[in-house]
Amino acid sequence: MHRRHSENHFVERIGWLRAAVLGANDGIVSTASLVLGVAAAGTQKTQVLLAGIASLVAGAMSMAAGEFVSVSSQADTEAAELARERDELHHSPGAELEELTGIYVKRGLDRDLALQVAQQLTAKDALEAHARDELGITEVVSARPLQAAITSALTFSVGAAMPLLAVVVSPVSYVAPAVAASSLVYLAALGAIGARTGGASVMKPVVRVVFWGAVAMAVTAGIGALVGQAV
Repeated sequence: MHRRHSENHFVERIGWLRAAVLGANDGIVSTASLVLGVAAAGTQKTQVLLAGIASLVAGAMSMAAGEFVSVSSQADTEAAELARERDELHHSPGAELEELTGIYVKRGLDRDLALQVAQQLTAKDALEAHARDELGITEVVSARPLQAAITSALTFSVGAAMPLLAVVVSPVSYVAPAVAASSLVYLAALGAIGARTGGASVMKPVVRVVFWGAVAMAVTAGIGALVGQAV
């Protein structure tokens, strides 16, 4: 009796997962760093909160615009490559078949089998075969500008709201340590969630995101303290 073989792959999540992790991480780090910098300068709690809210709104819009523009550029490049490949298939089908055969030979097939595979895939969908095996463009990894923009904006807003919550609930004298401590906990949780969602090990992403988040907050708080003393 044969057991049914099943595998769980997470590569199809790579597009939205990258945007989500980047957005949430940036929201936590940038807002917490700003709040700590402003608080270290000796500003009142209401002004610290106002600066944090401004950071949330501006950051979310910046993330959405930046992701949309950058991923749109990727999508434009992919579309141009596919158009060029479509034209080559129309005008030089024999050369394109030979090119596809060569790709499979380099991957380890003998030439006769590589030619058969190339012929069968070309007969089914020549452009799809060349897009996948020559250009590396597939449905899984193709650019989705709107998805990336919305995901980044939403996750940035959620991430940025976490340090602001610490500002709201903390006494004035404990705003800075509360924001720093809670933000590091949030970053650790984010690293773990991102790793688990992507099917990777947890420890390395958690250490990485916490370390660099702590560095960013420490540097910004130090600069804020220096500026506060100078002013």
